[in-house]
Amino acid sequence: MLRFRSLTISLTVFLILGFLASLSRAQSDRPNILFAIADDWGWPHTSAYGDSVVKTPTFDSIATNGVLFTNAFVSSPSCTPSRNAILTGQYHWRLKEGGNLWSNYPEGFPTYAQALKEAGYFVGSYRKAFGPGSDHGKEVAGKKFQGLDQFLKERPKDQPFCFWFGTSDPHRSYKWQSGLRSGMKLEDVEVPPFYPDSETIRTDILDYYYEVQRFDRQVGEALSLLEEKGELENTIVVMTGDHGWPFPRGKSNLYDYGARVPLAVKWHKSIPENRVVSDFVSTTDLAPTFLEAAGLRALKGTTGRSLLSMLKSGKQGRVETDRDFVLTGKERHTLAQMDHPGGTPMRAIRTDDFLYIHNFKPERWPAGHPDGSYNGPIFMDIDTSPTKSYIIDNKDDPDMEIYYQLSCGLRPADELYDIRLDPYQIHNVAGRPEYADTMKRLKSQLFKELKKSEDPRVLGGGDAFDSYEYLGRLKRQVE
Repeated sequence: MLRFRSLTISLTVFLILGFLASLSRAQSDRPNILFAIADDWGWPHTSAYGDSVVKTPTFDSIATNGVLFTNAFVSSPSCTPSRNAILTGQYHWRLKEGGNLWSNYPEGFPTYAQALKEAGYFVGSYRKAFGPGSDHGKEVAGKKFQGLDQFLKERPKDQPFCFWFGTSDPHRSYKWQSGLRSGMKLEDVEVPPFYPDSETIRTDILDYYYEVQRFDRQVGEALSLLEEKGELENTIVVMTGDHGWPFPRGKSNLYDYGARVPLAVKWHKSIPENRVVSDFVSTTDLAPTFLEAAGLRALKGTTGRSLLSMLKSGKQGRVETDRDFVLTGKERHTLAQMDHPGGTPMRAIRTDDFLYIHNFKPERWPAGHPDGSYNGPIFMDIDTSPTKSYIIDNKDDPDMEIYYQLSCGLRPADELYDIRLDPYQIHNVAGRPEYADTMKRLKSQLFKELKKSEDPRVLGGGDAFDSYEYLGRLKRQVE
């Protein structure tokens, strides 16, 4: 009898140890996730996309060893709503106050980071993750660490990890002529045609490039650390930006220079390398991608679609035929209007050939009021910069007026741009008879998709975005 009991106990212990061993293997088999996101880094400012001035060897290496996306867009070209949309996998207009800049994180919207933590991942973040705003200590992007090195030191052995690697580059302000002093040359800069060509603007662009390169270098150092620790093979690495560059007609706009971002993904263990994919994707697709890779279901309310099958497919070009458009939008960025705290709500649909934008409040100033704002300064939705000052200071010059209007002027309810003829989206063709059918089709498609996604601007109640609390510093006393 004693011998039988001994055998039973031994068998039980053996089974328990086997189960724990298999659990440990399952834990270690699940991929790690390194999500590297820049602050205000937009398309096409990488050497991988053909920019001949800025050098981004880390981004280029991720693309070469994985997948380069040529049509990646954010939900909103504004920090807080863009990051909230990434975390939840939902369009920002579904996130209540989370659809605005400098807001409270909304109740009832779990994030992929929280879901991974509950599933046994070690989760953390570095520098700018959620925000700006307040998540009231909920660590919606994971606990803050001083860097990847500290995070890895505190990580339990064999536990899969998810790390948000954020920086403040290339957010303004910049050190004047830092790019020029680094060796980049003014004559090499390609100034977008919606700006005047001036030495001031070229210098400003080089200073932006300088910070893009610093971000690229920091991500490279993080990857070197993972390789040194033997973690790179089974780590999904994603490198992108939260929206376009902090220049007029960029950040806080739905044109490509505001809503389109670099995106490269690699995973040595599972993603075939050296591929370029032209499918229209959104950064809202990242949350369901991470969760599926970890063997988890998408979060409730997810509007993004996992990229995992596309990443593993080995295909190039247009991989999934139904990914032929993307939606973007904007609610309140800063308190840029003069007499009220509202924003400039707009939504857009982008296809291969066209960009259609609907402005719900065309009487409001999309870059901010020219005479001042609820928060003090003029044109508040454009970051203070030498480029902004140059355009505004020279607006009375007849040769400069067009650039001022493109960056600062009012816009009609409907904007339509023919990407085939106008890749920089300068000439609004919404009123031309030859584009009437295209206008009707894209506007109908946009509103159908917005209704499907339960956008308050279409279903009713959208004006609530104007009244949500703004947590940014006020430059004037608001009564």
